[in-house]
Amino acid sequence: MGFGEELSLLIRACYPLIFITSTEEERLEETIKSVTKNLNNRNTYIWDFVDGYGDNPNNQGFGKRNPLQALEFIAKLPASNPGVFVLRDFQRFFEDISISRQIRNLARSLKSQSKNIIVIAPEVKIPEELREVFTILDFPLPNKEEIKQEISQLAAATAQVLDNKLINDLVLSAQGLSMMRIRRVLTRAIASNGQLLPEDVELMLDEKRQSIRQTQILDFYPVKETISDIGGLDNLKDWLLRRGGAFSEKARAYGLPNPKGLMMVGIQGTGKSLTAKAIAHNWHLPLLRLDVGRLFAGLVGESESRTRQMINLAEALSPCVLWIDEIDKAFAGSGAQGDGGTTARVFGTFITWLAEKKSSVFVVATANNIQALPPEMLRKGRFDEIFFVGLPSQDERAAIFNVHLNKLRPHNLRNYDISRLAYETPDFSGAEIEQTLVEAMHIGFSQNRDFTNDDILESASQIIPLAKTAQEQIQFLQDWAAAGKARLASRNLGSRSNDLN
Repeated sequence: MGFGEELSLLIRACYPLIFITSTEEERLEETIKSVTKNLNNRNTYIWDFVDGYGDNPNNQGFGKRNPLQALEFIAKLPASNPGVFVLRDFQRFFEDISISRQIRNLARSLKSQSKNIIVIAPEVKIPEELREVFTILDFPLPNKEEIKQEISQLAAATAQVLDNKLINDLVLSAQGLSMMRIRRVLTRAIASNGQLLPEDVELMLDEKRQSIRQTQILDFYPVKETISDIGGLDNLKDWLLRRGGAFSEKARAYGLPNPKGLMMVGIQGTGKSLTAKAIAHNWHLPLLRLDVGRLFAGLVGESESRTRQMINLAEALSPCVLWIDEIDKAFAGSGAQGDGGTTARVFGTFITWLAEKKSSVFVVATANNIQALPPEMLRKGRFDEIFFVGLPSQDERAAIFNVHLNKLRPHNLRNYDISRLAYETPDFSGAEIEQTLVEAMHIGFSQNRDFTNDDILESASQIIPLAKTAQEQIQFLQDWAAAGKARLASRNLGSRSNDLN
């Protein structure tokens, strides 16, 4: 059910109080008017604090700077006069006892009348005593068809005929933006060049990056890492490569559902974050990074609102990759009530979305501590697969050394004994191998020469790997994976597991 259909149903079902969240006030009001226009004899009244009611000669300016009077106008209007009353930013007055009381009175009296109050605001802020009387709706960002129509109308105004590729590229780059932002970029492009050009796609992407940064929830993450940058993890890479075209129209025609995502559980520094970036690059999808800690805000109800905002934004930007790093730290102890149940509600909203989402948002979650994850997170249906990423075997360490040295010294790669380096660094993670090379470079640079095998081995001898300092935790993870709780990211984990014993 679309937004317009749902709003129409609530109005016809005599829901007295509706709270709609959106930053697109103008577009939302146009949609509300369009919905009410199709309802017989239903007028739309719009109020704000500065101008009062301003769309009817009989009530022009009524309730100006007086929110209580705005509610009294609704109460005194005869029941025979059906109407939808749109109150802009009215949530700012909820804390006033007279406003709160009148709202609750109206919630009772309007049930039997053809009147509905719609509060529109950028975010949900409803005090405890009013939560039961409001029904909350989220106004979605423009969909593909709406964006395409806007682009076509602006192009027609300049007598420009756009080819399908440019239209599709502009639509894809504009997804996730408000209509106001889209119009702003398009009119800027037309003002600069007199028409829309392929390079205007980058302008739209810049606007998108700025928009996402302003939410302070998601980050638009640039990626350049590729699958070939990952040393080892052959099972995981094969699994990803098989799904490279899973978001295409061809896949839909074949009957394939949109992939949900994957979770990577394992030891720190083993390439989980690198893999998330490589997925987005290999599949040619934007990468959004979610810091779950940003979802939690101090005001009651705001954390849940931020979670819904995150979901709406990710779905509007789809197809995309949503990367959630160290999800175990965010939802550890989600069953506790120390925060009034906020974490549990946010967690519930999130995992329900994971299980039920139909959009092409591929969620990549990483976790280091499997014991901290709520059991519900690991249940089948949340992710397509759960992979265990363990410490690299000797062959995988050789592959990791080869990847890094090929970037650092591509012309002198033969000078390094990669087999020996891999043999001499047991228990090292990929991150520890990288740090070993950095330290070796410091040694060579300080002596005004290139770094050598001996420098690398000397650096390695100074590093105490995590496998030594957190041996019990790593052994637990290895045993957990060996028990069949997760799919192995590496083909030769068995030999690696024996090295720890």
